[in-house]
Amino acid sequence: MTTPTIGTAANLVANVPLIPREDLFGNPVRSGGKISPDGQWLSWMAPHEGVMNVFMAPYAAPDNARRMTSAKDRPIPQYFWSPDSTALLYVQDKAGDENYLLYKVDVATGAETCLTPFENTRVQIVGASDTIRDRILVGLNNRDPQWHDVHSLNLTTGALELVLENNEWAGFETDDALTLRWAMRQNEAGGTDLHEITDGVIAESPREVIAMDDSLSTHMAGYTTDGETLYWLDSRGRDTAALYAEETATGQRTLLAEDARADIGGTMRHTRTGVIQAWSVTYLTTEWHCVDEGIKSSLDWLREQLDGDFGVMSRTDDDLKWLVWNDPLVAPMRCYIYDRAADSLKLFYVTKPALEGAPLQPMQVHEIPARDGLTLPSYLTLPAGASGPVPLVLVVHGGPWARDGYGFNLTHQWLANRGYGVLSVNFRGSTGFGKHFINAGNLQWSKAMHDDLVDAVEWAVAQGYAARDKVAIMGGSYGGYATLVGLTYTPELFACGVDIVGPSNLETLLETIPPYWAPMVKQFHDRMGNPTTPEGLQLLKDCSPIHKADRIVRPLLIGQGANDPRVKQSESDQIVAAMQGHGIPVTYVLFPDEGHGFHRPENNIAFNAIVEGFLATNLGGRVEDLGEVLGASTAQIPAGREFIAGL
Repeated sequence: MTTPTIGTAANLVANVPLIPREDLFGNPVRSGGKISPDGQWLSWMAPHEGVMNVFMAPYAAPDNARRMTSAKDRPIPQYFWSPDSTALLYVQDKAGDENYLLYKVDVATGAETCLTPFENTRVQIVGASDTIRDRILVGLNNRDPQWHDVHSLNLTTGALELVLENNEWAGFETDDALTLRWAMRQNEAGGTDLHEITDGVIAESPREVIAMDDSLSTHMAGYTTDGETLYWLDSRGRDTAALYAEETATGQRTLLAEDARADIGGTMRHTRTGVIQAWSVTYLTTEWHCVDEGIKSSLDWLREQLDGDFGVMSRTDDDLKWLVWNDPLVAPMRCYIYDRAADSLKLFYVTKPALEGAPLQPMQVHEIPARDGLTLPSYLTLPAGASGPVPLVLVVHGGPWARDGYGFNLTHQWLANRGYGVLSVNFRGSTGFGKHFINAGNLQWSKAMHDDLVDAVEWAVAQGYAARDKVAIMGGSYGGYATLVGLTYTPELFACGVDIVGPSNLETLLETIPPYWAPMVKQFHDRMGNPTTPEGLQLLKDCSPIHKADRIVRPLLIGQGANDPRVKQSESDQIVAAMQGHGIPVTYVLFPDEGHGFHRPENNIAFNAIVEGFLATNLGGRVEDLGEVLGASTAQIPAGREFIAGL
């Protein structure tokens, strides 16, 4: 089954069973469980003819499954129940173009309808209600690709009624009555202006102004059902985002929750009143704090029953039945049906049962010091039996305004099983750790943001986790950019790099952003560099790996989706052409039916098979036989097939 490459990494795990790529990255048996608001139905995602579709069954007879959708080419990325439990709604794009349309499947008849039948249109859900069951508010950019007009969508008839023609607003906030209450737009300073809406009229002057420094850590968190309380996650006048309740009649605010280490994150709300019952904070791991005693009692009971981490993924209107996800950390994810009244817990499904009993490894949490004293919350997984330095893969998250977290991680498990240590670092600019941490990354692409990754590598070497001459860098989107930076700005540090849909030229990246991102483009300019000023344009050039391609001396593998609307194919084409122009080898894998990442399992498995061979060639880990995975995918290899063993 395997063709191990001779090397330290392969030898280290030689006696550890190899986990097949299909078990890791193939379709789950089930995922995405939900319970209908009325508690009568269970729904989930499962493969049909190799493509993830939506299924459902009666709550009282969960084995009586019925397939509700017929996606054939791409997995359905997201679905949800209509508020009245009479229909399932889902969104789908074409070949990764991210022009998502909204579809409805009637539960009683199985009839399917496209509710937004427009070309080159991306739907947004603007508002939904707990009391109005037959309507939602949607945003559609079919009139102007830059702006989303707000429509009322009748879920029963499919009728669309224009609520607001939008020519200047980046977003809106609604209440439970589906009334537009706020309109938001970016201001000249790169922050956000929030204008109140009264009787459909938008105030000329903003009532709330969020400075650029607070713009990624301050936002409204929704109204109570009666509209009398507006919740905020707000970092203004402080560092981490705290949870506040504002009395809408008086504007008086009450501090509900804060944490000096990290922003307040998720909340649980009363299913009928919308009042917050519990809140969470995630620094290294997630902690829940309960306000409501009933919720606390239920969460405490679940904690006694379940190993590892867990959370509530779906609730009925009466809040008597929950679906609970459970991450055992060294076993595949599970979903349970929890009857709160009976205190009974029943296994609904295991996402990937083929991983039961597999040699999965625990994830470690670490705080890594950066050179300027900033603390970088990080996660490390080591191969089985590691007792000294091992080859390491530094996996860099995308965004960059996102974060890595703790828990079962397929990439970590895959690479650890192949003989590598795996390190994920929340570098400056990552979200969730307060605005100082985010803003420390402003205008620091390829600079201090990259220094954090370098410091993390040095830490791993100094701690005895990593072999200095066998460290790879890999990531998608911003992580792909970080890979290119690693191989151009610090060309001797990494043994090799894997860039997945990463930009190589920040100037052309900003020129080709999707039109619906344009209302927020000032944010990119302030955090990356402003191409409309000479100094900003020069900064973007200085931070673009394309201009340093001649410095690459380590092997590079690039993966790209041809339909990517965020990081165009031209970003990968440019760096490949530049390297070839300098006579530098590069391997380029292109998927004609993918966008920003590889969502078809056969494509993801094929690319990861290539990554395995690439890492084995350069770091000495083991590989699973390539088999027929390339033929099952749409992978094209325009350049560098000869540089990877097995291709």
